[in-house]
Amino acid sequence: MQHKAIIFDLDGTLIDSMQLWRQVDVEFLTKRGIDVPEDLFDSIPGGNGFIQTALYFKQRFGLDDSVESIMDEWTYMVERHYSSDVKLKAGAYDLLQSIRQSEVKIGLATSNSLHLAQTVLQANGILSLFSVLSTGDMHLRGKPYPDIFLNCAGLLEVEPETCIAVEDTLTGVQAAKAAGMRTFAIFDEDSLPFWAQIKEVADLAFEDYIMLSRQVLKELGPEIRR
Repeated sequence: MQHKAIIFDLDGTLIDSMQLWRQVDVEFLTKRGIDVPEDLFDSIPGGNGFIQTALYFKQRFGLDDSVESIMDEWTYMVERHYSSDVKLKAGAYDLLQSIRQSEVKIGLATSNSLHLAQTVLQANGILSLFSVLSTGDMHLRGKPYPDIFLNCAGLLEVEPETCIAVEDTLTGVQAAKAAGMRTFAIFDEDSLPFWAQIKEVADLAFEDYIMLSRQVLKELGPEIRR
């Protein structure tokens, strides 16, 4: 089947940011006198989108904060890093540039917010490479539900089965597969405990962007204008 679009996750897939978010969790809860439980993200009703995660924190820890204020606080805590020192994973830029030499569209499907996604993509000089952004503050069910990926395909005006999805987490891979997309996993240190499961769920799994890029360009084949 001809591929019409490639849809990337953001955190842990395109950018090295997962440890930053772990730090945010610690600082956010410690500020309120709450220890970070080991099972913090084992199960989030409605998925792990930006809105659902804020609601989950509010309900699980009995916070007086509104969902909106929680999201605003998280944004404040990471925005400076996203605009200055959060970088792309090695090889991600070159792959995106190669894809842009084809007719294949590029989309983003992230649990993060639209503002933060735009901020870090712009800071790394790649925002213009994406045709659409589907984000976790768009009142969609979060991953592992397929909604964010299906919404991205809809915005791209392509069928989900004509898309390749690139993800780094187990919930992300599950979401992309549930959307009916050919799913590639890229290794991220934060997902190491789940890597064996990720490899079982994904169509293919790769240790780095060298291996991932080789497969993506092979599958795009003559669609790439060299």
